[in-house]
Amino acid sequence: MSDHDHYFTASPASADERRRVRVRLAGREVEVEVAGGIFSPGGLDKGTAVLFDEAPAPPTSGTFLDLGCGWGPLALTLGLQAPGATVWAVDVNERALDLTRRNAESLGLSGVHAGVAADVPADARFDLIWSNPPIRVGKAVLHELLRTWLPRLAPGGVAYLVVQKNLGSDSLQTWITTELGLPCARHASAKGFRVLRVSAAD
Repeated sequence: MSDHDHYFTASPASADERRRVRVRLAGREVEVEVAGGIFSPGGLDKGTAVLFDEAPAPPTSGTFLDLGCGWGPLALTLGLQAPGATVWAVDVNERALDLTRRNAESLGLSGVHAGVAADVPADARFDLIWSNPPIRVGKAVLHELLRTWLPRLAPGGVAYLVVQKNLGSDSLQTWITTELGLPCARHASAKGFRVLRVSAAD
């Protein structure tokens, strides 16, 4: 990744060199396509692995959101565990979205839909949100992202966010509670990460 090419860039300038790697998703070994110029280009990152270990299994059906999907590990896992669900995978990075689409297609996950925010129906509400949010974009952008999506939890819906402890997980928990008015609790701590559980407003 070049100095000017970040995973939150819409059109990465780095070479689109794709390769296939084997990863474990939803309890099984699968082959996925990854590339540079996106988040975690080498495979499964530590934070996402913690989220997999700590978050409860998703409902068997519903409308789910993977916020900041990268090559799609969260969306693919949701699709594998809940084939009856509609899963929206959202990112600003076009390369990431293309990889998520290709990976979902190769795994036969017709319920996974990857796109930019504008592609998600405006009236969509989410029974479950999983996210390894892009902390490094800075607080202003991160807060705007969460302000846009977390209030779209359906009644009874819940979000699980994995955040490194040393990148402000505790202050983010406080911000979600005070600024968004959403119940936010520390669900788990493991390997230098916190998993935050955000509930829909009453």
